[in-house]
Amino acid sequence: MDLSVVFYGTGGSVPTPRRATACVLIRAGGSRVLVDCGEGAQRQMMSSTGLVQVDEILITHLHADHYLGLPGLLKTYDLQDREAPLRIAGPPGLRGLFDALRRIFGKVRYEIELVELGAGEALEHPDQDFELRAFEVSHRMPANGYAFVEAERPGRFDAKAAKALGVTDPRDYGRLQRGEAVEGEAGTVVPEQVLGEARRGRKLVLTGDTEPCEMTRIAAHEAELLVHDATFADEDRVRAAETGHSTARQAAELAAEAGVRMLALVHISTRYHVSTVLEEARKAFPESHAVRDFDLVEVPFPERGEPRLVERGASARPEAEPAPAEPD
Repeated sequence: MDLSVVFYGTGGSVPTPRRATACVLIRAGGSRVLVDCGEGAQRQMMSSTGLVQVDEILITHLHADHYLGLPGLLKTYDLQDREAPLRIAGPPGLRGLFDALRRIFGKVRYEIELVELGAGEALEHPDQDFELRAFEVSHRMPANGYAFVEAERPGRFDAKAAKALGVTDPRDYGRLQRGEAVEGEAGTVVPEQVLGEARRGRKLVLTGDTEPCEMTRIAAHEAELLVHDATFADEDRVRAAETGHSTARQAAELAAEAGVRMLALVHISTRYHVSTVLEEARKAFPESHAVRDFDLVEVPFPERGEPRLVERGASARPEAEPAPAEPD
């Protein structure tokens, strides 16, 4: 399936004309998962991909710059007669937050499922080939990072080996690839005889706000893409530790240790020139990128190449436009 990551908001706690607050979209086949929903999230969508009908929203923690876009987005969905249910997950305290937010967006006519996730807990996706698992990060309050982990894929099918074993019907090729045994001209053929070693799926890891921590390193092991807090420059490491954030170089050092393929730096403070913190990061991990709003990262299967950053690529593959909202 196609897999890409769209950056709607890459700035720090305060939005600027060029950078909105935290908001990232994972597009996995036909699934749409939003990670954080900062102020103005729906306008960022409308300025790039179009308004996305997301299936799930994952909130990393309950600081306002990571959820202030929720009331507007949820109300707009209602005005557009959304019928599909929406699942919203986050750390403990999410339900209490929604008790307050409902006073802003009021009643909606579609179902909202709230899920409080502890460290190590996953969201079920019985019809999908991936899971979304929370892991504990280190911030000033309970906070989750999230790992998108694709299921292992069957090994490559060897058509020549199948023919040599007497399997000639192309329909049987598909059965073998699905793990079924079939009858060939020379007897029973099992998948192990014609399939190579299983191929691992892709992994994306998004930390939200955090200082460098062991759980992130573990979760990000050999990930295709790590999206990590890079609030401070290296000269302010002490301040970063005091506030539960990372420097760009610390994020890059962690990415190198974890063996990831690409690092996307977000949440950079407006006190710095982005080029300065990026230069610090690349000394530790050359595949570091200070992504901007509306950038997109395409993530192919590992055997097909490296993740690719497409600058301002979010509008290259727009979403289907929903019906226009009716006046209230």
